Amino acid sequence: MKLPDPPLLLITDRKQSRRPLDEVAAQACAAGCRWISIREKDLSRTDQIAVARALRPITQRAGARLTLHGDADLARDADVDGVHLPSGSVGRAARRLLGPDALIGLSIHSVREAADLDDTVLDYVIVGPAYATASKPGYGPPLGPDGVVAIVREAAVPVIAVGGIAADNIAPLIHSGVAGVAIMGAMMRAADPAREMASLVNALAATETFRTQLRS
Repeated sequence: MKLPDPPLLLITDRKQSRRPLDEVAAQACAAGCRWISIREKDLSRTDQIAVARALRPITQRAGARLTLHGDADLARDADVDGVHLPSGSVGRAARRLLGPDALIGLSIHSVREAADLDDTVLDYVIVGPAYATASKPGYGPPLGPDGVVAIVREAAVPVIAVGGIAADNIAPLIHSGVAGVAIMGAMMRAADPAREMASLVNALAATETFRTQLRS
C-alpha cells in the first residue's frame, strides 16, 4: 500500500483543538493534507463513529485518506480507510478483517520492536517521540534524528516520525530516512490551521526535493 501524498499524517485531539475537528480537517485538507487519523479514544465507540462520519465527507472531497487510531472492528464499523494499532497489537487480524486496500499501521518505540515488523501485514509504523512534545510527555525521552535512524534501519516498513514536529525541524528527520511525519498538537493548537498545515506541507516538499536531488 502506497502512503498518502504528501506523507504527512494529521492526528486529531479535540481536547487540544482550538476549533471543532471538522473545521480543522477542512482547513488542513484545503492546505494540502491528504491523511487524517481520528484519535479520540476516550469517546465511546458510537461517538468515535460519529466523528468519522463528520470528517468523512471532508476527506472524500479532498481525495484524502481517513483512518482511525484504535481497533480494526471499530475502523470497519466507522467505514474509514484503515486503522492505526497501538503498540503490541497483532496486525494480521486487522489485515484479514479490513482487507488488502486498508491502510494499516502500528505504533512502536524501540529498535527491538522495529526488527519484528511484518511487511506483509503493515503499511507503516509510527515512531516517537522524535522531539520533545507537550502532547505526549509520558512516552519517554525524545529519540532525536539519531534514534530515529536506528529504528529506520531495522524496520521493514516505512517509518513515520511523530512528536514535537514543526516546519523548522522536519528536514533532519527526512534525512534520517523516515517516510513521513505525523502532527497532532501543532495543528490542534494552531490559531490558523490552514496556515500551519501549509507551512508543514511546504517544508516537507522542500526537504524531499532536496533529498531527491542528492540522489540524482
